[in-house]
Amino acid sequence: MPRNARECHFGGYLILGRSASGNVAAGTTLSPAERLADAQSVQLPYLIVAAILVVLAVVIARFPLPAIGGGGDAAKQAAKAGRGKLSLWRHRNLVFGVPAIFIYLIAEIGVSNLFINFVSQPEIGNLTHTEASHYLFLLWGGMMVGRFVGSYLMQGRSAETILAGAAIAAFAVMLVATFATGPLAMWALISVGLFHAVMFPTIFTLGIRGLGPLTEEGAGLLIMAIAGGSLVVVQGWAADRFGLQHSFLITAACELYVLFFALWGSRPGRGASDGA
Repeated sequence: MPRNARECHFGGYLILGRSASGNVAAGTTLSPAERLADAQSVQLPYLIVAAILVVLAVVIARFPLPAIGGGGDAAKQAAKAGRGKLSLWRHRNLVFGVPAIFIYLIAEIGVSNLFINFVSQPEIGNLTHTEASHYLFLLWGGMMVGRFVGSYLMQGRSAETILAGAAIAAFAVMLVATFATGPLAMWALISVGLFHAVMFPTIFTLGIRGLGPLTEEGAGLLIMAIAGGSLVVVQGWAADRFGLQHSFLITAACELYVLFFALWGSRPGRGASDGA
């Protein structure tokens, strides 16, 4: 069994397998007592995850990492002098790349966040939450396959072309997931992982292209844009307000922005020649 599949089955067992709501059909209403017991049953797995993350944080904090850039104070002063009056905001690819990362993360995390609820619906997969978790590895596995395929295709095609093609395909399958029903909608949502795979690294690479001495600052802004994943709460609100399927129109809109970035926003602005 592939590693991603084992991890997904383990996660489904560790959390959903211990939860009463993970083993009932979609639409079943639990009593207040069952909900309380349900919440208490998953406390231990989350505490274990939290403890592991704390240990990792302590280990990383104590591990001696090399200084980025190196060279000491003299090198830092030279780099600062080299930047001069250069401005990050003169680089169109960075200006549009920061929101592209931000918006892409809304799409990727939104799909993963709502996947189990979506495929559990009677009109889609009619699965229990535990059964639905077994399909989640296909979404993540698709991202792994898509990363390798995308890397291969970029050997003969531009990054902008591959990114645009991925955005168009992702937009198409999200429309199918929004308006279709049954296995077609379920597999459409699963397949979006194939096309999301190349987006983050490609947007990041195009966003810092041509920044020259400003590359470090530009990369920092792109990394900060990862905070866009926190806005999946908006999609959750839309799912409650307009329906789970229709909330994927937000994801489709995100794919359109990635397409815009690939076709126009990723082109280096007039500041590229100055920053190189």
